[in-house]
Amino acid sequence: MDRIDLYELCVTDAPRTARFLHALHGRRGGVLREDFAGSGALARAWAAAYGPAIAVDADAAPLRRCAGLPRLRAVVADVRACRRRADLIAATNFPIGYWHTRRDLLAYLRHARRCLRPGGLFVCDTYGGSDAFTPGTATRRLRGPRGERITYEFEQREANAATGRVLNALHFVVARAAPGAAGRAGPPRPRRYRDAFLYDWRLWSIPELRDAMDEAGFDSVEVHDRLGGAIDHTGALHTRPLGPDEPPDDPFVVYVAGRV
Repeated sequence: MDRIDLYELCVTDAPRTARFLHALHGRRGGVLREDFAGSGALARAWAAAYGPAIAVDADAAPLRRCAGLPRLRAVVADVRACRRRADLIAATNFPIGYWHTRRDLLAYLRHARRCLRPGGLFVCDTYGGSDAFTPGTATRRLRGPRGERITYEFEQREANAATGRVLNALHFVVARAAPGAAGRAGPPRPRRYRDAFLYDWRLWSIPELRDAMDEAGFDSVEVHDRLGGAIDHTGALHTRPLGPDEPPDDPFVVYVAGRV
């Protein structure tokens, strides 16, 4: 397993996110464009289940995982230079934080809106709460596809509430299952991925993102703190935005959606 395998296994749940976006869009199929796509996990999940997808990232290496897949196009470009139109544009796993100034944030949101077709949807996510600017580490342990014992750490290494900036790092430790061969002295040594991914983000608040989307020209903006709720007898996933005065959980991850 490499660091991208570990990211897709531990950090993101692309099929679940694709299902949520499909329900949120409220229309059948459509083209999804995944901005800041990395390996294009979300675009791949969308193409496998719902319709054509475009994965956009400035780094060509991880996008190779999209090569040759049906209904999927990989575009190596700065997201601000990509003009491919879509019904949905998703910037998930917090990449909206790459924009450190409101001017840059607005420029990106205006560009995304111009790339949406009528009735389109833009979705980004952010996190927050009372400890949003507190350094610390959260740990998860899970099993890999071959029985590997994986420890995943999300470290908020630096945080400054005065500037809104955070420095985050992702670490992984992978211990392979011990082979059953006789005479083996013990299990293989764990492989460590220290600072597998580093992020220097501006942690935008919900009101800041709402205001910026309004100014960028989106017709309406809504906030969701769940990846969908109940599934009805037809298999449809139901989504419900937070009310105007309804607070999210503490801490929270929310999805801020702008419609055109």
